[in-house]
Amino acid sequence: MTTLTIPLTREKLVRYAGASGDFNPIHYSDHFARKLGQESVIGHGMLTMGLAMRLVTDFAAPEKVRSCRFRFKRPVPVPDDAEGAALHLELEASDPDDMGVITCSLTARVGDDVVGSGKAEVVA
Repeated sequence: MTTLTIPLTREKLVRYAGASGDFNPIHYSDHFARKLGQESVIGHGMLTMGLAMRLVTDFAAPEKVRSCRFRFKRPVPVPDDAEGAALHLELEASDPDDMGVITCSLTARVGDDVVGSGKAEVVA
């Protein structure tokens, strides 16, 4: 199993919003997030998935990635402090099948909560 922990801070959310064009206020305004029932600002789901895919592209070259799918299970609350939220990512790879395809299982956690999971297929 391969693991990676990435701190998700408000600064990272702002940078991702600028890069992606996703300026939904739930990602930067505690006031707006609370109005929608969240305890605080939440991270972008696609940012969580993209960071999880970093494990896959570290495992195999990007051009070897055949497919990926990811399911968002819970929002990622990002506190307004220097540490933010610790996003713990895990990758477990299968042995290559008869076609030379390796299945990578991905899990994203914040604390004990699974916030997302997915699978990616890479060519050996």
